[in-house]
Amino acid sequence: MIPDLDIALLRTFVAIVDTGGLTSAGKMVGRTQPAITHQIKRLEEGLGRPLFGSDRRHLSLTRDGEVLLGYARNLLRLNDEARARFSAPDIEGHVTLGTPDLYAAYLLPEILGSFARAHPKIEIELRCTRSVHLHAALQRDEIDVALMTDQPEFRGGETVRRERLIWVSGPTAELETEETLPLAVLPTGSVYRQRALEALGRIGRKWSITSVSDSIAGLQAAVFAGLAVSVFPACALSPGMRVLGKAEGLPELSSLELVLHRRPKGVSEAAEHLARYIGAELAQVVAFRAPEAA
Repeated sequence: MIPDLDIALLRTFVAIVDTGGLTSAGKMVGRTQPAITHQIKRLEEGLGRPLFGSDRRHLSLTRDGEVLLGYARNLLRLNDEARARFSAPDIEGHVTLGTPDLYAAYLLPEILGSFARAHPKIEIELRCTRSVHLHAALQRDEIDVALMTDQPEFRGGETVRRERLIWVSGPTAELETEETLPLAVLPTGSVYRQRALEALGRIGRKWSITSVSDSIAGLQAAVFAGLAVSVFPACALSPGMRVLGKAEGLPELSSLELVLHRRPKGVSEAAEHLARYIGAELAQVVAFRAPEAA
């Protein structure tokens, strides 16, 4: 009979998958490369199945490895949630958390759900709006903590994640072949909008803004309807969207930084606890992986 799965071995296994290498995984879990290799050998021997292909220089999961990965992520989430619940002080309070709707929909659901189960006495009020409005709300002490897209005019903040920006199109539309590229963008002041227009300007590509929306839902509608091309962070790539890149004549986009800001006058113990939890969890979240554009 297969022995009980070791959480430490599963954590190493997931770290290898997420980082793409033994050395980088070792840095994540605090072990040397030989120790990482030994742990994976133990895990494979316990399961009686190989989890990675034979080429250790270019790691790829076997079919059994892919199956285990889903179980491993769930087990680690439950383990970490239980640890947080019983190791943290019994904090209570009300926290107003601000974030753009995009991050609320694609990055925070599992994190906030896990936090709420571990800390049932902390009430979270979620306020969704664009980063520029969140920054203003922080200055007015209307929210306690905000997860925002970093912008030059924002001071301070803790960088908690980097997101790759990608060009996206509908599943059948070939708008990239048009002489003037139709764009769906957020309103003026958006980092996504600014990065897109600057990148197109660098290569001299003609463009026209045909859709403007204050929410990710509006941009998605324009993309799926085949009305325009847009720029999304990789975490918001939805099944059915096409990723465009150099092969389609579109320029590479630089990554953006996600930052956590606290209220300038200071935050409560409950708000600080939530901020630290979000920061730690976001560093580990594996969002829907976008295929690399050619």
